[in-house]
Amino acid sequence: MSDTTHNGGLALSPPPSADEGLSASRLAAKYGLTVSGARPGLFAYIRQLWGRRHFILAFSRAKLTAQYSQAKLGQLWQVATPLLNALVYFLIFGIILGTKKGMSQEVFIPFLVTGVFVFTFTQNSVMAGVRSISNNLGLVRALHFPRASLPISFSLQQLQQLLFSMIVLVAVAVGFGSYPALSWLLVVPALALQFLFNSGLALIMARLGSKTPDLAQLMPFVMRTWMYASGVMFSIPVMLADKPQWIADVLQYNPAAIYMDLVRFALIDGYGSENLPQHVWAVGIAWSLVVGVLGFVYFWKAEERYGRG
Repeated sequence: MSDTTHNGGLALSPPPSADEGLSASRLAAKYGLTVSGARPGLFAYIRQLWGRRHFILAFSRAKLTAQYSQAKLGQLWQVATPLLNALVYFLIFGIILGTKKGMSQEVFIPFLVTGVFVFTFTQNSVMAGVRSISNNLGLVRALHFPRASLPISFSLQQLQQLLFSMIVLVAVAVGFGSYPALSWLLVVPALALQFLFNSGLALIMARLGSKTPDLAQLMPFVMRTWMYASGVMFSIPVMLADKPQWIADVLQYNPAAIYMDLVRFALIDGYGSENLPQHVWAVGIAWSLVVGVLGFVYFWKAEERYGRG
């Protein structure tokens, strides 16, 4: 194309662009452009998360190391804190209130310590999850990565802390007459199921806590109520023997009680299958899959909104 200038010369004009007339969406599709921070598809998101597995592990280890870095006893508090809690509960519930009904001292003490350690795993995962986005906004806004990495890494941190505590738990079990046996191997799948459940719950709480930071102030009361209703300090069927059966069933089939009972059954010789609800493994698997999968999808649905506003 050409035009005549004021002095009679010819000026060439650029040819029309091949992109002329294209809408913004078609133009973006033509050049493979995507919205910055847009939520990827579910399977693409899972691949991204797997690609950040080394970051998740390193982040959880760093948080675990830093947790007690200012304390003189350092990492010993990972074991001492739940052990001291168990001691307090033993004095109050075991001696003063007599909640060890139906159990000998050799069974009740490992029963109580196991309950405290295993429930603390879930409790701390939830509490860390609810703050995982709101307390790390600088990281969320500065770097592009799947945000599910944060609540999952905090759950992994709590699993590592529990594994440290298991040294003491094993010593307590042996000290009160429960010696290593093949049943102890059941601890591995029980904790794996609990980790999946905890991660799903942490993801749910992370999304809720990202928009409602005050939820972190409410959760200690919720977790304390859950602990008292889960049989941490007492045997649910024994303590509720004179109550309607459905109450004991509801409490026994709640996930915290399920995972505690699985670990107790594996480690404690005097804690037999008669103390477990029916189909306990099937229920434990169901809880972990339902909460784990739904929690992940629920968190992913809001991926593009974390750190904004």
